[in-house]
Amino acid sequence: MKIVVIGGTGLIGKKLVHNLRELGHEAVAASPSKGVNAVTGEGLAEALSGAQVVVDVANAPSWEDQAVLDFFETSSRNLLAAEAAAGVKHHVALSIVGTDGLPENGYFRAKLAQEKLIAASGIPYTIVRATQFSEFVGGIADSFTDGNTVRVPAVSFQPIVSDDVAAALADVAVAEPANGIVEVAGPERMRFDQLVRLYLEAKGDPRQVVTDNGARYYGSMLEEKSLVPGDDSKPRIAPTRFTDWLVGSK
Repeated sequence: MKIVVIGGTGLIGKKLVHNLRELGHEAVAASPSKGVNAVTGEGLAEALSGAQVVVDVANAPSWEDQAVLDFFETSSRNLLAAEAAAGVKHHVALSIVGTDGLPENGYFRAKLAQEKLIAASGIPYTIVRATQFSEFVGGIADSFTDGNTVRVPAVSFQPIVSDDVAAALADVAVAEPANGIVEVAGPERMRFDQLVRLYLEAKGDPRQVVTDNGARYYGSMLEEKSLVPGDDSKPRIAPTRFTDWLVGSK
């Protein structure tokens, strides 16, 4: 199949394009650097010509509340319209576990708006919600930092590595549309504060982690299971443990 990967030059996109090509598919990496811009519409029609599947893993250049909402709404509308015109049979989008449970988080609100546009488009689709990436733990620790102290709530966290996200997306892309949400998560469920402490210790970072259940996660108060699959969910469990990734990332 011809499968177009929007955001195909980014962290997940590069891995996904590689995986799809290894499976024998014509995987096209589409991004502004390749002359394809979903926000402006530039190059979309040409890129999608003859495509059976589109996978959207593009990320917003700015996470400011209004900017990120504008990005995901505009790019999704343009992309879905171009897919309808091209006769695309399956739209796959990467989203986040817990998207609909953290309304104070501007990024999560924007992803939820994107999900709603996809579901209403009439194009067969699968939304893949992944838990937080292991690769982002350093940045998350920075967001919780005040001086030499990192204040982190003791809630559940179930990180997944980007390789495993790309593998899940490849499987979904070549399967029949679910017309719904598929969740994917890492194999270890840990306490958020303990995980950040492990990360900093492994990196030789002298900052001190303090458990603080009042600490906000990018503006949101977290509940125990805000960032992990729901009790009724049957997530795909990825193979790579956070601790194994941490050893390999040194």
